[in-house]
Amino acid sequence: MMAPYASDPRDTRGRLYPEEESAFRSPFQRDRDRIIHASAFRRLKHKTQVFIEHEGDYFRTRLTHSIEVAQVARTISGVLGLNTELTEAVALAHDLGHPPFGHTGEDALDALMAPYGGFDHNAQAIRIVTSLERHYADFDGLNLTWETLEGIAKHNGPVTGDIPHALADYNARHDLELHTHASAEAQVAALADDIAYSHHDLHDGLRAELFSTDELAELPILDACFAEVDRKYPGLNYYRRRHEALRRFFGVLVEDVIGVARANLAEADPKSAQEVREAGRMMVRFTPGLWADLKVLRHFLFHRMYRAPEVVVMRERVTGVIHDLFPLFMAHPENLPKQWRKDVAEAKGETALARIVADYIAGMTDRFALQEHARLTGSDILETTNVAGAWSGN
Repeated sequence: MMAPYASDPRDTRGRLYPEEESAFRSPFQRDRDRIIHASAFRRLKHKTQVFIEHEGDYFRTRLTHSIEVAQVARTISGVLGLNTELTEAVALAHDLGHPPFGHTGEDALDALMAPYGGFDHNAQAIRIVTSLERHYADFDGLNLTWETLEGIAKHNGPVTGDIPHALADYNARHDLELHTHASAEAQVAALADDIAYSHHDLHDGLRAELFSTDELAELPILDACFAEVDRKYPGLNYYRRRHEALRRFFGVLVEDVIGVARANLAEADPKSAQEVREAGRMMVRFTPGLWADLKVLRHFLFHRMYRAPEVVVMRERVTGVIHDLFPLFMAHPENLPKQWRKDVAEAKGETALARIVADYIAGMTDRFALQEHARLTGSDILETTNVAGAWSGN
């Protein structure tokens, strides 16, 4: 039984292009399935989470991260009586717009696109599912429901001020009510993202030996998790000990979000999904105390992992890849694949061409970007980077 504030697929606002719905799948199930079958979703398996894709088989990629987010989101959504299918669809799609090399690639593309309206991975996800996936006979994109598109666009909260071009362009045709909060399902997906990466980045950092288990055991939240494991399993094997502590840490985050969401929803007592949107605040969030502890953990990860010397060296190298490829394609768009040349021929002005080039580069996987860079420039950054493969785990 769903709560009254859950998104009911029978009340969907529909799709931009009307379709006859499936006889055995709800509209939100259909959205989820289309996302899973999308080319952009498959390419996430070779896109960076923290470590560049080639650096090891054990580290999370953008695809495994998305799967973990969806798993957490479904769990929380089910407990809260929400629509798990919509929650999962938003969770699986939330990172579709990431370019190669993770946030490093996004920063590089945003800088290059600054004269043309900038680049934002959330807006790019909307562009992918509404335009760039071109497989269906009747429309470009995946023709997702309004609720799924809304969730992708504003799962982190209302989008106000300077709206990214890709999002503003679609919103002008199909109003996603960017000034309001998203559904409770989309809010759950956003917090599930925070939970997933807060957990797995610690795990991957340990695997890369960027910090030690003993250092983690002194951090907020984790100190109690390690203490509980040591009480229950004295003398436990090193690897099992840290796994048991991290899974308890994971559980603490999930339980905290569930508790806060339950309390907020009970207090606001929304009678519909729309009342959640109009509540003026996020219903799904962490307690202030846990959020403060997470900030300490993120500060630790920022300095010890995201800005570790080994990681910074690779960040600099891959930033150079993006900075080389963009002007090269701008000057020589004939280097784009055949299926992109029609768009190039129809492009009116430099800005339109720049957006096509950004779309193409953003769609690349890590390894394809490196291969294209080597092919077009004759420079292989992996041969000149000492840390390449340093964390293979083999």
